[in-house]
Amino acid sequence: VQLQASGGGLVQAEDSLRLSCAASGRDFSNYYMGWFRQAPGKQREFVAGIDWSGDSTYYTGSVKGRFTISRDNAKNTVYLQMNSLKPEDTAVYYCAADYGVRSVVSRDARVYDYWGQGTLVTVSS
Repeated sequence: VQLQASGGGLVQAEDSLRLSCAASGRDFSNYYMGWFRQAPGKQREFVAGIDWSGDSTYYTGSVKGRFTISRDNAKNTVYLQMNSLKPEDTAVYYCAADYGVRSVVSRDARVYDYWGQGTLVTVSS
């Protein structure tokens, strides 16, 4: 599976952005998908995750209520809708795919098998 993230850019605080992650290859619907981010000088952190069907979603606390993860298995694409952006959301955002057999989406970057190249989101105050 190859992942291509897009949609980043420079926005002002309280603006919105939608990130997309297009997957190539087969069996996209068999993967749990996650979005992670890494700010300068910080470790990569889990942002949001979604199960195979899209019925279950998970968020880190700082984005809950502002970000929404979704997927379209027919288009092999996962999305991250980001509203009410804050300067602290500034980071490189990565999508990732987990082919593991788990009961819930993992927040641990180490379990993800495939990663996109990242897309930069910069939020000015």
